[in-house]
Formats: sequence, structure tokens, C-alpha cells
Amino acid sequence: MAYYAWLDENNIVTEVIAGIDETELIEGLDTETWYGNFRGQTCKRTSYNGNIRKNYAGVGFYFDETRDAFIPPKPYDSWVLDEETCQWQAPTPMPTDGKFYIWNEETTSWIEDL
Repeated sequence: MAYYAWLDENNIVTEVIAGIDETELIEGLDTETWYGNFRGQTCKRTSYNGNIRKNYAGVGFYFDETRDAFIPPKPYDSWVLDEETCQWQAPTPMPTDGKFYIWNEETTSWIEDL
């Protein structure tokens, strides 16, 4: 079984489905092409374990053609994209002292979640 994401005209994921194995051909076409033609939308394969396209696609994710990667929505204006993982990172790492923290965009810092 493989997973596929449909993209709108802005390369935003609109739906993700479980589909047939990516090694199969349908009517002589690879699965991405067949699913895309079937729906009239661009279709890209995605992977739970990140083996392809960096991240498992989710509705609202952006597909970056240059990076060949699914990128989640940016959670905060101050966060920056990690080019290796295509995940958003806070400007300062979250403390690792075993406590729970939430991001405060106003102060651009982590605050303990009591």
C-alpha cells in the first residue's frame, strides 16, 4: 500500500489517501500520473516514514517542487525552515529539562506550561 496527496493549483495538499502499491502500473501509467489524471489534480506520493519527500503530507501542507518535499504550515512568524528536514524550527531550542513548554510568539521564547 502507498499513500498519495492531491495538490491544488498552489501546491497545497487538499487530500491524502491510501492507494495501490506504487510499483504497480494502471493502464500503463505510474500511480501518481494515473491518480492525478483520475481527479484532474496533481498527485504526489507521500510516505509515513519520510523516505520520500521529507515529511508525510497533511491537508494544508505545501509541496515544494524544488526541494521535492512536503512542508507543514508555518506555525509562527519567527520560526525558520530547516532546509534538511523541511520542518519549522523555533529561533531558540525548547528546553530539555523534562518540563512542558509552549511557544510565546510575543516574546519569541519558550514559557513553562503549568
